[in-house]
Amino acid sequence: MSDIVVQATAPLRISFVGGGTDFPHWYELHGGAVLSATIDHFVTVTLQPRDDDRIKIRSLDLEQLVQYHLEDAPVYDGVMDLPKAAIERMGMHRGVDLDIRSDAPPGSGLGGSSALVTAVAGALAAFHGLSLTRNELAKVSYAIEREDLGIAGGWQDQYAAAFGGFNLIEFSSDRVTVTPVRAASRVLATLRSNLLLCYTGRVRTHLGLIDTQIRLFREGREETVQGMKQLQTTAYEMRDAVEAGDVDALGEMLQEAYESKKRMNPQIAEGTPIEGLFEAARRAGAVGGKICGAGGGGYLLLYCKPERQPAVREELERLGGQFASFEFNPSGVEARVGDAVWRPGGR
Repeated sequence: MSDIVVQATAPLRISFVGGGTDFPHWYELHGGAVLSATIDHFVTVTLQPRDDDRIKIRSLDLEQLVQYHLEDAPVYDGVMDLPKAAIERMGMHRGVDLDIRSDAPPGSGLGGSSALVTAVAGALAAFHGLSLTRNELAKVSYAIEREDLGIAGGWQDQYAAAFGGFNLIEFSSDRVTVTPVRAASRVLATLRSNLLLCYTGRVRTHLGLIDTQIRLFREGREETVQGMKQLQTTAYEMRDAVEAGDVDALGEMLQEAYESKKRMNPQIAEGTPIEGLFEAARRAGAVGGKICGAGGGGYLLLYCKPERQPAVREELERLGGQFASFEFNPSGVEARVGDAVWRPGGR
């Protein structure tokens, strides 16, 4: 079985509200909550064992290539560091070719980095025949990204990629709890029909937005604290609205959440066209919207009735926006090993 090709996929996600409350500096004191849903955009990893000790990692969409020998420690230089670190933590006893493709560019706010490391970790676990729970895989992926590489961020993306689905994810000092949103399929279909996902065409990376958010909190900035409290409260309110079938209420809350996020960190939209795009979208008929991810560009999630969507699309495309089609996707990470399918166990 060790010579069989492994192909693993992990879904990207849209986070409706709560990002920032999944950071230890917050949830260890106040708890945290995020409402998110995985979508049919993926990171796909193909692993093929080699007959030598060479590690060869290719990003098919970024056209990057990294090669090194197993006996050499990987160099973390900003090029394919996540798969390097995953291989280092999970271990390999022989060389491997690892091809990676992502449906979204880095830094776009759809949890792509965490989906990548979760897909690689899942592929390696499947290759080694490991039995991991979804919780264990999420923890391993978090350790690779946050501890081994020291990349700032929270916990939500690893759990979204590992579990999949439309979930309320709660954080505390001793556990993470993933609770599926109990909503009828017709409600989710209506919600999906009222959402637009727009790429701004610009991604700012390495801005230190997360570091700024943490600094503002630790300095006791009242606006930051109040913004985070409201984001956490809104996660439960949005969940309740969806479960009650009141998807229009979620649309209105999206805009409130965006305002709370700006209170948490006023730098999230600085130097980007986001504010202008939001204003144009609302003038054209969108009820509300938010930035996906920590900010700095990437995707906008907009709530807009279907009859107003053509006008919103036309206006934002005129301003450089690019719309991406998507559907909700209930599946988390999984891998195909030959004719067999590997999935993490349990929740």
